[in-house]
Parts: sequence; C-alpha cells; structure tokens
Amino acid sequence: MTTEELSEDYWNAFYAEHDQVWSGRPNVVLVDEVSGLTPGRALDLGCGEGADAIWLAQQGWTVTGVDISSVALERAAQHAEDAGVEDRVDWQQHELGQSFPEGSFDLVSAQFLHSKTELPRDAILRRAAEVVARHGVLLIEGHMGFPPGEHNPHPDIHFPTPDEVIESLELPDGEWDTLVSQVHDRAQVMRDGELINRRDCTVKLRRR
Repeated sequence: MTTEELSEDYWNAFYAEHDQVWSGRPNVVLVDEVSGLTPGRALDLGCGEGADAIWLAQQGWTVTGVDISSVALERAAQHAEDAGVEDRVDWQQHELGQSFPEGSFDLVSAQFLHSKTELPRDAILRRAAEVVARHGVLLIEGHMGFPPGEHNPHPDIHFPTPDEVIESLELPDGEWDTLVSQVHDRAQVMRDGELINRRDCTVKLRRR
C-alpha cells in the first residue's frame, strides 16, 4: 500500500468516526483576512468538511476545495448544496504531495495544513505560492504546537514560526509583499466541549 493510500485511509477513518468533525463555521483568521478582498478564484487546501470553501462561495468567490478524504469531500458537497452554493465550489480529491489542482488563483488558503501522517508541507506550500495570480494572496494559518494536555505522537515534529514559514516558501526576491506575519492566541472549543487556549501563527502574502 502506498503512502497516498495510507494517508487517505487514515483521514477517511478519522472523518468516519463522527457524523461531523468540525464546527461547520469558517476559520476566524480566514474571515478576518479575506473579508476586505475582491472576490475572484479561490483555492482551499485541506478543505475538510467544507466550511471555509462554503463561506468563500457565499462571499462571491469561485472556489476549488481540495482534500485527501473522500468522506470529507462528500460531506462538503452536501453542505454546499444545503447552503445553496454548490454551483460555486469545485470539490477535488488530491493527495497534495502527489497532485495539485490546475490553474491560478486570486486567493490560496491553507488553514491548519498539518497531518499525523506523512505530509511534505513545505513543498505543498511552495506549490501553493506558485499558483497565486498577480496581486493575489496566499494565506497560511498554522498551529504552534499540539493542544494543551494532548500527547505528542511525534516528539521531533516542529511547528514553524511565521518567519520560518516565509523562508521555507523560497519566494523570488522582489515579487511578494508580507502583509501579516504574527503569532497569536486563539480560544478553541474541543470536541468534548472543553475550552482551551492555543497558539497559532498567521502568514499573509501578496504577489506583486
């Protein structure tokens, strides 16, 4: 069995454990950072059950939502239909280390693109930068660590700082502007209803 198949099986099992895994609300940073942008073509990497992509579609964006899990994508498509925006979202299944959506995009969003299975995150984000159109935006949101009290299954895993994220993108000199590069606190409600505080990081770049 290939790594791709193992990853797909892992994420399908992850989503199959519950009828709904995520809150169904768009990520707060996405809403804050995108609300002032002119809608165009958007790419949502690791779209999960579709909340971000659906919110973007409701704001007038034409969206490509990508995930490795067919279970998640089926739910996302149903949620989009329920929200009346099914014609504005193209759901695509990709293992992003192996394949990537075609085209260029005015917004590429990678919200919490982390995995407990093998994930070439730096390479994926470099590819994400490549498909951003002129004057388009790349928005990357990531965790700075595992949730408080959660066992770390990979003690050697490194959660990059905003500066490290930008450096890993290997962007050509003079072609991008950094709009946001910061670490911030965020309250998160866990699946059992517990409220915890997490440290996340935001990187927002615009291609010149």
